[in-house]
Amino acid sequence: MNEDACLERPDIGLWVVADGMGGHRAGDVASETVVESLRGAANPVNRDALLLDLQQRLKSSHERLQRLAAESPDRGVIGTTVAVLVGYQHQAICLWVGDSRIYLYRDRQFRQLTRDHSQVEELIKLGLLDREEAESHPASNVITRAVGAMDDLKIDMISGDLHDRDIYLICSDGLNKEVPDAEIGQILQSGSCEDSARALIDRALDYGARDNVTAIVVQVEEQDGSPAY
Repeated sequence: MNEDACLERPDIGLWVVADGMGGHRAGDVASETVVESLRGAANPVNRDALLLDLQQRLKSSHERLQRLAAESPDRGVIGTTVAVLVGYQHQAICLWVGDSRIYLYRDRQFRQLTRDHSQVEELIKLGLLDREEAESHPASNVITRAVGAMDDLKIDMISGDLHDRDIYLICSDGLNKEVPDAEIGQILQSGSCEDSARALIDRALDYGARDNVTAIVVQVEEQDGSPAY
């Protein structure tokens, strides 16, 4: 069963990847609930209105998933990660919960913009684990935040300037847990967005993908002084 869901709304500069929590009931319901709520976002009046709308939609999804879990016979958790990329005027805005990721390839440099909400990331921050050890750590799949899976939803957000020829990648962990970051960066350098996304998924499958894999690739192109996608 595919527990990932995704959304592409280049008309309003919105891209989303959600990954239903593995090991829990109805992960596909959780990811689709979040994506369908964000699909209804309208063309923003201004930046603040846009961010408020997206946050309210995520919180509404969070509350709906909690109600579904409470109404289920076993009262099991129904949750999902989510990574949201927004292009507004000349800014890129990232919102996320969990360990789905957003990357940026710019000027031959590839880097992760989001920081995973996971147990191993907490251990790395405390200096108790390095990146190489984290890949094989027993808690590598344990996340500390998810939409629907906690009392209070906490959404992280960062923003930065959009540059011409920037390439953004939004993906579920089924990709980055199979394909090394250096290899992901190399794949993003060649081909169209669609070709790169397909190549990334194919590479994860070549490595024996153990989870659902979702990848969205977005490139910025300046047109008459304004960014287009």
